[in-house]
Amino acid sequence: MSEPVQHAVGRRTFVVGGAAAAGSAVLAGPLARPASAAAFGWSDDGSHYVVDTGASLVFKVSKSNGDLTSLVYKGTEYQGYGGMNSHIESGLGASTVTIGQTGSTILVSVTYGTLKHYYAARSGENNVYLWTNKADTSVSATRYIVRVKAGLFANDEPDSYTYAPTTVEASDVFRKSDGQTRSKHFSRLRVTDYDYIGWSTGGVGLYVVRSNHEKASGGPFYRSLLRHQSADGGGLYEILYYGENQTEAQRFGLQGPYVIAFTDGGAPSSALHPANLTTPWADGLGISGYVAASGRGRVAGVGITGRDTAFPYTVGLANSAAQYWGSARASDGYFSVTGVLPGTYTLTVFKGELAVYTTSVAVTAGGTTTLNSIAVPTSNDPGNASAIWRIGSWDGTPGGFKNAELMTYAHPSDVRAASWTGNVVVGSGTETSAFPCYLWKDVNSGIIVYFKLTAAQAAAAHTLRIGVTTAYANGRPQITVNDTWTSAVPSPPTQPSTRSLTVGSYRGNNYTFTYSVPASAWLTDTGSYNTLKIYVASGSGTTSFLSAGTAIDAIDLLT
Repeated sequence: MSEPVQHAVGRRTFVVGGAAAAGSAVLAGPLARPASAAAFGWSDDGSHYVVDTGASLVFKVSKSNGDLTSLVYKGTEYQGYGGMNSHIESGLGASTVTIGQTGSTILVSVTYGTLKHYYAARSGENNVYLWTNKADTSVSATRYIVRVKAGLFANDEPDSYTYAPTTVEASDVFRKSDGQTRSKHFSRLRVTDYDYIGWSTGGVGLYVVRSNHEKASGGPFYRSLLRHQSADGGGLYEILYYGENQTEAQRFGLQGPYVIAFTDGGAPSSALHPANLTTPWADGLGISGYVAASGRGRVAGVGITGRDTAFPYTVGLANSAAQYWGSARASDGYFSVTGVLPGTYTLTVFKGELAVYTTSVAVTAGGTTTLNSIAVPTSNDPGNASAIWRIGSWDGTPGGFKNAELMTYAHPSDVRAASWTGNVVVGSGTETSAFPCYLWKDVNSGIIVYFKLTAAQAAAAHTLRIGVTTAYANGRPQITVNDTWTSAVPSPPTQPSTRSLTVGSYRGNNYTFTYSVPASAWLTDTGSYNTLKIYVASGSGTTSFLSAGTAIDAIDLLT
């Protein structure tokens, strides 16, 4: 488990937890009547169920709609900004809400149509455990948001959502007076990069610890809303499904537990982190869709050969019902993915974020599926191909290209972004850092790459490859060599249909375009630079940064 990273803001900090592999247990029986006359317990004030954890936390749940209407920790109310409660999506409306207690656990159950949502408290803990079971599309429930009162935590991190005087795009991207941009979409982090998200004043920490995301979509590298901060308060999210730049269909079923955790300023206990959290105390609570640890399995691999050790490797499991992942050990590629629901899954090995191997595995309840060493075929990794020159690395990301890191937490128009135009010279040593991570039809289409060839190279036909990680409005590259040879316009691969490049996400469906360039296209003068012009072709999109565009993984000319 990596250590948490803290970003200082005055005397307060915004805290992101270290990453963990997905795969914690989920849960399932009737509840008895509440115990009486104890610090730990619940009461009914007429409009709310009031739960006292017997520690320092008291919270209230509305009996009418299941909203969390109060979070009092050590006598201070943290819930609420803008007159809004904490709740599923934007609130469920009239619901059936019940409560019960079994021993050291209190469970509040909320039913709204086909959706079921749960809050649980444990005696002596300053935590609220939550589960959400979305059965179908009849209910819009894609997030849980904890709304926190203004003034309790300060946060001006680059990826926070701060209302600003100028709207840049739609109604959710803003520009501050200093030219920096803000949006709730700018998460900076992939799901696999964090275990919890929250704030700390040094004396109080408030966090949302994410679930294992087994019923979410998009895989380990997906980016979605995490938190926002504005003049009237802040919000912490657990995303149950997010449609922006989504690569997979929505999954249904029980998600959780995810946890609202209060601390004395430090990070949440490692026992709450997604890879470590077990909840045997919930096995008999009757939570809809719950599967106990005994009903889950494990997949383990003794190693992965054929790896490029300069890159991290991740092993993912996915089918239409669930998703999981785990890191491969750097030394030998050993991996273990636990807490997996029974079923048949596609196992994918990722080099960075690029899929380089797939197979099928079956998982059984209580069993371990052990795989012999996986050998990644040389041909599966495009980085193994011999190239005359290469810009970037074949890892499924635009990492290393100009503005790539900034684009996960800023709009392309942000004042901190380097110019999106400018030509590139192969052999300069700066060809990757000078090449923009994104290309748009209306912004920098036609960027020029200069390169030289030997006489032998110029006498032969070659294959040019351009790898992309996502595209907006069917943007795809078309090339011209030395202003004499132009490729056909390639067909667009399947990509998400929503915004991507302007909302902090380069992650779509990795795809490689190949162009067979004839020998007649090259210059025979070995002292002169050949020119490669890369255009963005598409009949869709609008203007500027919302014109058709694409994100670049790598570009190379093969021998």
